[in-house]
Amino acid sequence: MTEITKIGVIGAGQMGAGIAQVCAVAGLDVVLNDVTEERIDHGLATISGNLARLVERKQIDEAAVQTAMSHVGRATAYEEFADCDLVIEAATENESVKQTIFKKASAVLRPGAMLATNTSSISVTRLAASTGRPEQFIGIHFMNPVPRMQLVELIRGIATDETTFTAAKQLIARLGKTAIVSEDFPAFIVNRILLPMINEAIYTLYEGVGSVEAIDTALRLGANHPMGPLQLADFIGLDTVLSIMQILHEGLADSKYRPCPLLVKYVEAGWLGRKTQRGFYDYRSGTPVPTR
Repeated sequence: MTEITKIGVIGAGQMGAGIAQVCAVAGLDVVLNDVTEERIDHGLATISGNLARLVERKQIDEAAVQTAMSHVGRATAYEEFADCDLVIEAATENESVKQTIFKKASAVLRPGAMLATNTSSISVTRLAASTGRPEQFIGIHFMNPVPRMQLVELIRGIATDETTFTAAKQLIARLGKTAIVSEDFPAFIVNRILLPMINEAIYTLYEGVGSVEAIDTALRLGANHPMGPLQLADFIGLDTVLSIMQILHEGLADSKYRPCPLLVKYVEAGWLGRKTQRGFYDYRSGTPVPTR
């Protein structure tokens, strides 16, 4: 495996744009892809806006922004990944969607190029099996928001070879982040612990133990969490929270991971949190108002 110098990122949403940003700031060439050119444009605008805010905070200068943006390009078709050393998938947390992406991407990559998934919960071994190159496949799970969060989980599939694993570790070090290694179990380490806590907070609301405001205040001030669990659920996206809890429930076959019925109801209503302007808080007025 040669040194990673060019990376493709599939998915230009919050996670994909964040991954592209930290790679570009580290001096790596990045091409960003999504299902439409409008989404790619939105991802590039997100990166530009994030870097502009860092300038305002005097964390970087304008020259650094120009240099970083010069490393970011567009990939409107998978064929533009042909010269990438690594392609990272950061699409929606849906296994069939990811498998389709990997089948298409694997077909255009050169021999020896690596594939990675940013999945937060799905089996890396199963995803690797859809690629035709499971030895060059690995889970690289960045935390959200990517530019601010220090941690990255590395997850080896059953077939991931040592060269791929070493290259991934070296990449994370170059990005200035800290890697931890997780076994390939549902939701890995962070979400195995974090998401059941959020689900329990939703049960606490569902059972009338406390209001949205009381529950979030309790964890902020009583456990020194930076944001309450219901506020965090809205930030993550309630559809993503539900998806991960379903994977935990099905994968570990333990009733303690059963998604709260209230979480299911909110997702069925389309109240997915900040991205839809309503979840456990209503964001439409500009000031978050608890919905319960």
